[in-house]
Amino acid sequence: MASATGLHSTAALSRTILPLLHHRGTLLHAHFRRLSNSAGLFASSSRRCKREFQPVFAQARRSFSSAVASPSDLQFEGSLKIIEYPDPKLRAKNKRVDTFDETLKKLVDEMFDVMYKDDGVGLSAPQVGMNVQVMVFNPAGERGEGEEIVLVNPRINRSSRQIVPFDEGCLSFPGVYADVERPNSLVVEAQDINGAKFEVNLTGFPARIFQHEYDHLQGILFFDKMSDEILDTIRAELQALEKKYEERTGLPSPERIDVRRKIKKAVGFGKS
Repeated sequence: MASATGLHSTAALSRTILPLLHHRGTLLHAHFRRLSNSAGLFASSSRRCKREFQPVFAQARRSFSSAVASPSDLQFEGSLKIIEYPDPKLRAKNKRVDTFDETLKKLVDEMFDVMYKDDGVGLSAPQVGMNVQVMVFNPAGERGEGEEIVLVNPRINRSSRQIVPFDEGCLSFPGVYADVERPNSLVVEAQDINGAKFEVNLTGFPARIFQHEYDHLQGILFFDKMSDEILDTIRAELQALEKKYEERTGLPSPERIDVRRKIKKAVGFGKS
């Protein structure tokens, strides 16, 4: 996800309690709760609080890989590093995780280490070159503060009709920030670090982080959600990243932002 300077959390977020989610080796079994003085918090998944979660509508599911991750898909050597656009691993299919063991926990721990090192508030596995359906985030953005959240094989069940813009950044797009519109609230289902299934309501800042990372798990990048007008404000920066990739690898860029514009115009969605 974005750097901590690109997406700002609140002090209240650091006090949010999350159940059945990995907290650096600790399982927290408390109920999800809403903190009364903050709009951008996790909401309870109890029936009482679900009635407060209005309005919502069913969201069409986007495609995920049907493949299941093998043990080798979760293994790595040395330290992981952020991969940058336009690395093809950011567009690759991400496999479901069916084995919840020490290998997965090692990957999650490493992802948190990378996220904090790069001043992030969220990170998806493909951003460190691991094409599996795992995401981590901490809205506080600081080691030892807030709560460390892990979601494995996540899905969105419902999302709010309220759409809000926010200035997003992404660790795979260093220094690039622009407005992205997203639903303000979601109902999410996932598995925790031990494989237990759960459902949770996310609102405000946590919902935004989740959606950004969820897109990564589907091979969707944040500029895919931008209007042409907004995209034009960062086009030169994306082109610079494409050139950087070519100079570093000696290979042609696997995608080009200018080709995307031509494709949209060809099918009638570009500017006249």
